[in-house]
Amino acid sequence: MPRRASWFTAVAFLAAAVAAPAAPPTDADMLAPFPHPKGYVAPKLAGPVTVDGALTDPAWDAVPWGDPFVDIEGDRRPAPRHRTRVKMAWDDRALYIAAELQEPHVWATLTEHDAVIFHDNDFEVFLDPDGDNHVYGELELNALNTTWDLLLTKPYKDGGKAVNAWEVTGLTTAVKIDGTLNNPRDTDTGWTVEVRWPWAGLKELSGGVPPKAGDRWRINFSRVEWDVTVENGKYKKVPNRPEHNWVWSPQGVIDMHRPERWGYLQFAEKPGEAFRLDPDWEARDTLHRVYYAQRAHRAKAGRYTANAGDLGLTLPAGRVALGATRTGFEASWLGANGKAALTVTGDGRIGRE
Repeated sequence: MPRRASWFTAVAFLAAAVAAPAAPPTDADMLAPFPHPKGYVAPKLAGPVTVDGALTDPAWDAVPWGDPFVDIEGDRRPAPRHRTRVKMAWDDRALYIAAELQEPHVWATLTEHDAVIFHDNDFEVFLDPDGDNHVYGELELNALNTTWDLLLTKPYKDGGKAVNAWEVTGLTTAVKIDGTLNNPRDTDTGWTVEVRWPWAGLKELSGGVPPKAGDRWRINFSRVEWDVTVENGKYKKVPNRPEHNWVWSPQGVIDMHRPERWGYLQFAEKPGEAFRLDPDWEARDTLHRVYYAQRAHRAKAGRYTANAGDLGLTLPAGRVALGATRTGFEASWLGANGKAALTVTGDGRIGRE
């Protein structure tokens, strides 16, 4: 139950620091080497889970919590003022996600499915099973358990479109509030989220479903948090103040639609398996830096280039091959045999040859 609070306690959250709106990231912001994203090892469930938002099923007990969320830009920004964490598991039928969001003032207003849920405080899932940066899924939900599921053909920066008509087949979500909803007169503990995402609801994103133990997918989570005040006994967002973006694996910039920087989900048979770093991370990160450098070069020179010296990057000798036309480019990471192992194209898609 919520703890009763004085008026001063109820409005103490107004003292949150005002954050100036950040400028959208530029291609030049993406040229530095990026550290390996976070990884999570999801075990197979040892028993059934009822999706009710309570997270009290014994099967969840053996599943570890992931690291607390951080600011989307990483340690360049202050740590979030409320803890958020997730855990994941799977079975032969679905992926299961549990989330815990500490929140002293739980509120939500949106009730229509496929509304723009991040206009409320929300919890978000981003999933790209094959890790190619294209055709990925997004799920958002608020404390009323109102959901928005959408498919992205590719990131917005590459001309991608959001397919709002896409529905996750068999999706089940639930929310449990530890406190009261939309009541500024008390202090809440927070809310918990439970998601069951069936493999059948991922068929548009990947041919590799269900996964096998040892498989790795790209995934990230975001929490949007708005500063609010109280007017006439109701919560109201503070005007002209940007939202806070708290994430599991930092993006480095304020944009969740950079799938190349999402974390890794590793599937395991049992709890306790160690996470394995992606052996291709150097290749992936280098090719994505080339991709952004090509975009910056074209913005300045009006064309892409096949000359690595034009890009202003320090690249490993003999490992990157470039090709460019008037309208596009490719960059490949060369294996020990001199043949292309991974290639990124001008629209950001990365894949094996």
